[in-house]
Amino acid sequence: MPNHEWRVLPLLRLLEDSVGEWVFIAMHVPLFAVLIGLIASLDKRIRHRSRLGVAGFLVVHAILHALFASHPHYEFHSVLSSLLIYGAGVCGMGYFLLAVRHPE
Repeated sequence: MPNHEWRVLPLLRLLEDSVGEWVFIAMHVPLFAVLIGLIASLDKRIRHRSRLGVAGFLVVHAILHALFASHPHYEFHSVLSSLLIYGAGVCGMGYFLLAVRHPE
């Protein structure tokens, strides 16, 4: 959490750093549990839609990072951060392209 991610998010940036950090971390636990359950669902339709949703999130997430890059509290300037953020966006776009060419 070296980049103080919660300082960029509209509601979390209103909180004190110690509270904002805790809320930001705590929000990820149920989020990842639900996402893992959805993308691994035995229901083929749910699994397909969930994977498209995650791919879409990765693309939108990369776009949001590009838009927030000039925010005064934005701290994602390292090469590693850029590779992870924009690389995930490229993977999400790649998944979309493959899903369109080879639907389930």
